[in-house]
Amino acid sequence: MKISLAQINTRLGDVEANLEKHLACIKQAREEDADLIVFPELSLSGYALQDLTPAVAHRPSPDDPVFAPLLGASQDVDIVVGFVDEDSRHRFYIAAAYLSRGEVRHVHHKVYLPTYGLFDEGRFFAWGDAVRAFDTDFGRAGIAICEDFWHASPPYLLWLDGADLLIFTSASPGRGISHAGKLESAAWVERINQAYASLFTCFVVHANRVGFEDGLNFWGGSTVFDPNGRLVGQAPYFEETVLTVEIDLRQLRRTRARLPLLRDERTALVQRELARLTAKEGM
Repeated sequence: MKISLAQINTRLGDVEANLEKHLACIKQAREEDADLIVFPELSLSGYALQDLTPAVAHRPSPDDPVFAPLLGASQDVDIVVGFVDEDSRHRFYIAAAYLSRGEVRHVHHKVYLPTYGLFDEGRFFAWGDAVRAFDTDFGRAGIAICEDFWHASPPYLLWLDGADLLIFTSASPGRGISHAGKLESAAWVERINQAYASLFTCFVVHANRVGFEDGLNFWGGSTVFDPNGRLVGQAPYFEETVLTVEIDLRQLRRTRARLPLLRDERTALVQRELARLTAKEGM
């Protein structure tokens, strides 16, 4: 399977311009025989939306002027796209949609909205309330958006729900400098993505954006890790690019035959202990 990571610089609030960039990246991915292209968090709208949020919201449906061409493009290559979703009661969500063969296979609403440091997502967006894996032509997959995969529970739930391909999207700004001269935020994300690949013996695909927006500098560095925790490919820092990486889905069987962590996972134990802890908190 070939996966393209579309590490793009999104224009804040300009959905039409961003759509054109998406279609150009999708064309490049098709030319490179990619099976799937993954865009970053809020790739259609930009990140620091604040009061712009209602103006850039779209519904992932064939009659939507933004999603119609994307669904058409998904006839040739599967697409993960980031956008602002609006429900029937006019709540707005940070969302990612998986498009395939002209259909919307899955929509994930971000379940963890950071409201610390420079982040204030909870003021403008509603919290998602579901973490579900879904079927694709290449096996079962799951999506987590930025802060979602900084918490252990969403990737763990996706793994238990059958996801062998974890798709992470983010608009992660650069913060701090690590001891190795790398951005602290980049080093942290790369470590946890490698850890998830190793712990869950699955593929972890991460698309992060680049560029400047409202004083934030997004670092890129998108990655793919295999079920052994090995780095299969990485995009450069701070540069727009479409990186196409080939993965061998048979590696799932080879790794899990050697390391049967999924087989030995005790979900009933986890359920029982979570129920105990929840009851204790409610006392």
